[in-house]
Amino acid sequence: MAVFAYKGVNAAGRKVKGVVDAENPRALRGTLRRSGVMVTEILEEAEAAKKTAREIDLGKYFRRISTLDIAVSTRQLAVLLRAGIPLVEALSALIDQLENPDLKKAFTQVREKVNEGISLGDALREHPAIFSNLYVNMVAAGEASGTLELILGRLAQFLDSQARLKGKVQGALAYPAFMVLMGGGIMIVMMTVVVPKVTAIFQDFQHALPWYTNLLIFVSHVFTGYWWLLIILTVGGTFGFRRWLGTEDGRRRWDLFLLRIPIFSSLLVMVSVSRFARTLSTLLASGVPVLTAMDITKNILGNTELMRVVEEARSSVREGESIAKPLRASKRFPPIVTHMIAIGERSGQLEEMLEHVATAYDEQVDMKVAAITSLLEPLIIVFMGGMSGSVAFAILMPLLQINDFVQ
Repeated sequence: MAVFAYKGVNAAGRKVKGVVDAENPRALRGTLRRSGVMVTEILEEAEAAKKTAREIDLGKYFRRISTLDIAVSTRQLAVLLRAGIPLVEALSALIDQLENPDLKKAFTQVREKVNEGISLGDALREHPAIFSNLYVNMVAAGEASGTLELILGRLAQFLDSQARLKGKVQGALAYPAFMVLMGGGIMIVMMTVVVPKVTAIFQDFQHALPWYTNLLIFVSHVFTGYWWLLIILTVGGTFGFRRWLGTEDGRRRWDLFLLRIPIFSSLLVMVSVSRFARTLSTLLASGVPVLTAMDITKNILGNTELMRVVEEARSSVREGESIAKPLRASKRFPPIVTHMIAIGERSGQLEEMLEHVATAYDEQVDMKVAAITSLLEPLIIVFMGGMSGSVAFAILMPLLQINDFVQ
């Protein structure tokens, strides 16, 4: 069968499109007509890809495949396989109900590869932007052990937990970030619109203005007269910072800085420990070799300093030593974590111990995020009030002095 991309109009008069497989365009038209779709255009996948490359698809800049999308698809595939449906048919059933066009296209290509005799793991490996190295290795381990549906279910659960953890952190920081943006916007309006009009009355003032009023006038002049320079400096600074962050030394220094920030550094470590423990536990329980599992786990931490520590632990394991010893020596991982890992290694229950660590640190992340949020909100309000009060004070004091001189 060939893969076709089609466009058409459904019974409700709405435009629809998708990617399906069929013997030929005529058979595809018949199938879609029975589904209530009037076809307007059919292209084979190769031709459709060339046409798409020539067109400007603005939607692709706004579409994305979330971790939750992949988790839901993985769980659905696991359910289909557990019901005894062959892999190719299960992939076809999954593709029919996918709504994200990019994910639908990826699974369609995966199904074609599997239909040609390629393993599911190797087929997924051709889409690294969607399926991570962790995902591919777990699927490969499930195929090798004959427990693919079990591994897919475990993988879906893991992706769900990672999506929830990310959502908790982002959700907790969304309100403070919104407050900062709103406060910055208000200050810009005050400096460019309000302050110039109010301070214009000071031009004929015969007495020296207070230093804080002069500072306010200077800042207002900078915002109104050199706004273009501020934009250039902001854009240039952001670009330069990203370039510096892209270097090995810059990334290392930035990650070390993050681990030294009061309050936030402990949250970063908690999130990293939870991600490390749950990922390593899931991989080991799925039958992935320990060295491969640690290499995958290292690459998802996102902090080069913690990655260095895990790499040292991996080298230690390669030489026949324990995981816990280099983690303890680095002092980057909490003592309780390294202690539980050491117990798990000695008792042969490393996966269970890592799962306990991940669960415990997920709870600590929840409490820490709640504490930071409750602390940030009043601090931001006080800061914004202080800035507004400072502007008002710098304007009102000279006005009061004018009244004193008039009297």
